[in-house]
Amino acid sequence: MSSDDHANELGEFLKARRSEVSPRTVGLPETGAKRRVKGLRREEVALLASISPDYYTRIEQGRRQASAPVLDVLARVLHLDDDEREYLFELAGKDAERPRRQSAQKVSPQLLRVLDELTTSPALVLGRRMDILGWNRMASALLVDFSEIPEKKRNYVWLMFSDATFRSLHVEWEAMARTAVSMLRMEAGRNPHDQRMAALVGELSMKDDDFRTWWGDHRVTARERGSKTLRHPVAGELTLDWDALTCTSDPEQQLIVWTAEPGSAAHDGLRFLSSWAASEDRSAADH
Repeated sequence: MSSDDHANELGEFLKARRSEVSPRTVGLPETGAKRRVKGLRREEVALLASISPDYYTRIEQGRRQASAPVLDVLARVLHLDDDEREYLFELAGKDAERPRRQSAQKVSPQLLRVLDELTTSPALVLGRRMDILGWNRMASALLVDFSEIPEKKRNYVWLMFSDATFRSLHVEWEAMARTAVSMLRMEAGRNPHDQRMAALVGELSMKDDDFRTWWGDHRVTARERGSKTLRHPVAGELTLDWDALTCTSDPEQQLIVWTAEPGSAAHDGLRFLSSWAASEDRSAADH
């Protein structure tokens, strides 16, 4: 993504967010006349931020860089949450002028041992672009056999939209897919010059109408924690909590672990799935 593309993305993000803020929410009077734009007008954002309308317009059009104090005020005016505020600052970052060469990511031997030790909890290691870098036996048993997927397609968002088995597992697929898109957009803000990210987004936009629409919403969220309900062909319906743990050796890698409340049906389901996966491994070894 070029610096011009980054400036355009900043403008689109600001437009998308101001369209969702009503005048009443920020204390502006309702005029009664039909408004030509949804949400706040540019001049209203400028008024609330105590900057000139021309200055704000230039920021939104990518013709003027905003200072950190101005960005901070805009984040408050537009009621951005912490993730959106971080994304705003990353898009306007001053250190994004020169592309950085990124080395290939590999999971450390220590982290691979942690994955193997998690015998009843599905776990993945996600890297840049939500690429799937590592997984344990339980993750394959729960989701899909990642070893059967070409390495270039081992990407969580790609599977969410492109793999029929992966997609059918999710009881609330639309909500989970929207969240995945928001996480990917957050990743795109952190690595604006990532050509593989641009290729991934381009392919998914061409392939899937939902992805293209949701990507255009400019929603962002960080990978931290959540819950999801899966309908598994062997273990039945499982409502699982997931947590993302950042690797100290490579902050761009995160260990994602799914767990269930002890004593719950989902907890019993995971234990059953673990036994089933072990028996499948023994059967494969015998043959």
